[in-house]
Amino acid sequence: MAVRRSRKKRRMIGVGLGLLGLGAAAALSLTAFQDNLLFFYSPTELRDREMAESQRFRIGGLVAEDSVEQITDGADAGVQDTVRFMVTDTENAVPVVYSGILPDLFREGQGVIAHGRLGADGTFQADEILARHDENYMPPEVHEALQQAERVRASGTEIGGPETVENGGGT
Repeated sequence: MAVRRSRKKRRMIGVGLGLLGLGAAAALSLTAFQDNLLFFYSPTELRDREMAESQRFRIGGLVAEDSVEQITDGADAGVQDTVRFMVTDTENAVPVVYSGILPDLFREGQGVIAHGRLGADGTFQADEILARHDENYMPPEVHEALQQAERVRASGTEIGGPETVENGGGT
């Protein structure tokens, strides 16, 4: 009887340690995944969110007309210029600052995705700019954000308002 209890106890400890190891592996995987995860927001979605300054994410939309401003940082050959522009989803716009080499297809009125962080002054500090790569392609997130802004403008309601909530209530 004592041998049987001991065997059962060892199995339970083995199962417990196995579950603990599995939980630790899952936690480490989720932590690594969270660090590499970049959320996408349109300027309208960003307007309604509280973002930590350290949080990296992507914004996308169109480069607003007459908003691109080149700022020369210095006369040194190795210094990259800074570019300021507005990203809009035709409903709202976010100012973006980027230092570096812009993609060849970057221009006003074109789709763009910027990776970076939101500064304390509300300016998006981009560390990477992606522009569309042909005449017919628009990044899916940008296309969806533009369509949503158009739907909101057509219906006259706010994004996230009662009209966008589905299956949320009932009578």
